[in-house]
Amino acid sequence: MAILNKINVFRRGLMRNLTKNIGKARSQGDIILVDKNDIKKILICRPNGRLGNLLLITPLVQEVTEIFPNCKVDLFVKGTLAPIIFENYDNIGKIIDLPRKPFKSLLKYLNVWISIKKQNYDIAINVDQNSSSGRLAVQFSNAKYKFFGDSNEETQFVKSDYEHIAKYPVYNFRNYLNQLRFPKSNKIIAPLDLKLSSFEMTEGKRILNDLFHNDKKTICIFTYATGEKCLSEEWWGKFYAQLKEEYKNYNIIEILPVENVSQIAFKAPTFYSKDIREIGAVIANADLFIGADSGIMHLASAVQTPTIGLFSISKMEKYEPYDNSSIGIDVKLYTKKDYLKVINSILNNGKINSYSKAI
Repeated sequence: MAILNKINVFRRGLMRNLTKNIGKARSQGDIILVDKNDIKKILICRPNGRLGNLLLITPLVQEVTEIFPNCKVDLFVKGTLAPIIFENYDNIGKIIDLPRKPFKSLLKYLNVWISIKKQNYDIAINVDQNSSSGRLAVQFSNAKYKFFGDSNEETQFVKSDYEHIAKYPVYNFRNYLNQLRFPKSNKIIAPLDLKLSSFEMTEGKRILNDLFHNDKKTICIFTYATGEKCLSEEWWGKFYAQLKEEYKNYNIIEILPVENVSQIAFKAPTFYSKDIREIGAVIANADLFIGADSGIMHLASAVQTPTIGLFSISKMEKYEPYDNSSIGIDVKLYTKKDYLKVINSILNNGKINSYSKAI
């Protein structure tokens, strides 16, 4: 591990220990949330700049804006992706972004914290209870109601899907609202959503038509992932050969990562773009997406394309695509027969069958 990585690991661990008790002793007492229409301004804190992590907060944003339809939501994030992801979210106000490298942009870094303090919020929400910056931002904010993202043990035992990183922030926030005497909600948690426009969808379809010039259905594959999540060239080579053999009546396209690399040596037709929404629009016009756990996998889920997430290292219960037409699968346990059953179930029925879920 490089020296800078060691420093970052130490820094994160230190900050987590220093901030883990912020908000723990805070009690709501007799505070009651009387009228949801009084909530006009909300701060949601997720100071992370990765594509996947930002897409994974879209269910919470949808939850908050549905409960408080008159509110504007400011997002405290990191990097420059959030304005792109939340472009078509009507209730988003300001996007307050921390620089990716604070020590190289110290003045901007300090101004971000000052801007949070200057604003008056009705509610401040930390998405991840283990985020030291998120807890600090909520503590630092001028908000009447402060939710630090802490989990609820009872919910953890009752909800079988509580571990999912897109769902537990919603469950935790619902529990917080219950403490404020707000009615309980048993609604299904919203899916990830990029909210593509009709124009973007049309453009995505045009791109696919220009690539293939036929009426066949399309399977998208994404062969890249970071670190140990990236499956080997040998694994992908065999899998791609299997796809070509079994699905001759389908177009197969490889979505390339920003690094412009391919685990199948560019043997399939490819699509490359640095525009997240354009990539999403292309995937949205496909019938199936197959790829390892990555930001692009979450992007496929966020444009409501049936998604097969390939997991080898990551905890599937935490990161798998979760709608009825998507599934996470452990590549160490699946056979060729299993893959085909899952793919056929989606392509033929538009949903996952019970066999696939049971594996």
